Amino acid sequence: MLRTLFFSLCICFFCASSTARANLQQDSAAYEAQRAKINSLLQQRSEEFGRYDQSLNMRTGIFGLQTKKDIRNSNEILRQIVLNDNAIFKELKVLLDYKDLQVKQTSSAVTDHSDRLVRYRASIKQLQDNNQELREQVKKLEGRKSLANYIVVFLLLVVTGGVYLFYRSRKV
Repeated sequence: MLRTLFFSLCICFFCASSTARANLQQDSAAYEAQRAKINSLLQQRSEEFGRYDQSLNMRTGIFGLQTKKDIRNSNEILRQIVLNDNAIFKELKVLLDYKDLQVKQTSSAVTDHSDRLVRYRASIKQLQDNNQELREQVKKLEGRKSLANYIVVFLLLVVTGGVYLFYRSRKV
């Protein structure tokens, strides 16, 4: 009975851990997708920064000076870089939220598993104590049974002896 309980507890534990693994794989896939999105935004930022560097070196004015159009173009590219940076920060926040969620899920899973383990240990301890009590009761009952057998044999001998003496005294 104890083995059956132990095996059923193990099966429940492994089923719960496989469900947790499936959730972890889904979270990991979302995390990796978010990382890819951030990497593409960083690549765009690098490209735009290269364009900004080129626009700063552009001098289409007289005597090699920058014109208002050159400065506006550089400022527009810089504005795009800032907007891209803001998008990167937003996506990083989402990525950090995924990481926080993953840490919370792992923490709650650990807590849940440790709670289950404590309850399983308490159940096993209780079953072991009950088993020990039942064994002691069986020993007591076996002791009483053997005592009862001795009493019955003794009484049978006394009755047999009494009947023998009764018949013997009647013959005399």
